[in-house]
Amino acid sequence: MEDFSDVLNFNKYKLKVIEGPDAGKEIVAERRVVTLGSAYDGDLVLDDVTVSRRHCEIVFDGGGYLVRDLGSKNGTYIESFRIKEGFLRPGCRLGLGSTTISFELVGEQINVYLSRGDRFGDLYGQSLEMKEVFGILQRVAPTDATVLVTGESGTGKELAARAIHNHSKRADKPFVVFDCSAVPRELIESELFGHVKGAFTGAVQSRPGAFLSANGGTLFLDELGELPLDLQPKLLRVLENREVKQLGSNETRQIDVRIVAATNRPLEQMVSEGEFRQDLYYRLAVIQVPLPPLRHRRDDVAFLVDLFLRDLGRSGPGFVVSHDTMEKLKQYEWPGNVRELRNYVERATILSTGRQIDANLVPQGAGGLGGQQGGNGIETSIDLNVPFKLAKEQLIDRFEQEYLMAALEAHDWNITQASQQIGIHRKSLEYLMKKHSLRRPS
Repeated sequence: MEDFSDVLNFNKYKLKVIEGPDAGKEIVAERRVVTLGSAYDGDLVLDDVTVSRRHCEIVFDGGGYLVRDLGSKNGTYIESFRIKEGFLRPGCRLGLGSTTISFELVGEQINVYLSRGDRFGDLYGQSLEMKEVFGILQRVAPTDATVLVTGESGTGKELAARAIHNHSKRADKPFVVFDCSAVPRELIESELFGHVKGAFTGAVQSRPGAFLSANGGTLFLDELGELPLDLQPKLLRVLENREVKQLGSNETRQIDVRIVAATNRPLEQMVSEGEFRQDLYYRLAVIQVPLPPLRHRRDDVAFLVDLFLRDLGRSGPGFVVSHDTMEKLKQYEWPGNVRELRNYVERATILSTGRQIDANLVPQGAGGLGGQQGGNGIETSIDLNVPFKLAKEQLIDRFEQEYLMAALEAHDWNITQASQQIGIHRKSLEYLMKKHSLRRPS
């Protein structure tokens, strides 16, 4: 196993809102990178219309606590000075829109273990963010601990799961992928736990199911947040008892399976709203490995572009990426993350003339799909260079935003009335509003 003995030590710190709509709210930061903004998945979530979704981040970079503005609309301030980047000192004040936050160290130290390499399995990166991920994976892979990998689509969750398996004592045993979002609802139970011949109409032969197929090895439960609520107790029972009963059978069979799960959904939020079982969440989240989006590790863009060019046989003196093009690539948000970047590089090497990637091939905006819009404002044209799963998620996101905005505006932003009309629970509408940062215009 690769040495990962490089260690970063930093103090925990407290962020407290002292002015603004969230006055009194505070968090104690225990991670190297902390995000602030109005997006529901941030570390300090602010209900302030003047704060951008991903407003800024605080990063311990080995030398201090660096505040980095993430392209916010109203800017980030240290005391009265607007900054793009700047270091925080204990006692100073951070300004985001109409919100003011105090920064104080709280004494206790946190150790962050960093890999000395620039890859783990098929995950690559030279940034501190990825070296931190590699450090976690290198320590957890040789164990039998259950792992929950979280992150946006395209960040490499399945690659992380495969790397965990390949660096474990189970590497010569099966690695089975079960995508909870890809199996029809009525077939999930039989596909997961198996069935015997005649268990139901159409069961003309027995099937072992994912658990028995992975026996001795690793079962990767992808898109865990899509697992129906009524099946979650059955999954929990299998995980706790280490035995499975196939549909139509009265016998239980012992299993020896390591579980790695992944999701791009906020499971803790789903637990609080009753959409995911708390006991199952705690059973699966023994070790959590969050994969950072590409926009949070822009230092890796040049490294990854070079890597993809080498994979495509286009690197070296025969193919050039200009400084201007590379800067544009670093500034792009990459909603599809590393997967989208790889697709871009492959497309650009085919479409570019000469030996240089044309700057006009750099993606524009953050939609990722391109094309014209339908009468409802939702983009309708298809780009086959975008993977199906990502394209579907992007289209659903845009539909949700426009549909919910229309419902809220129709009821003058009365959440109860809007939720009743469209047939969803008020809590679900509040969650979706946070997810898409929907707020009544001031």
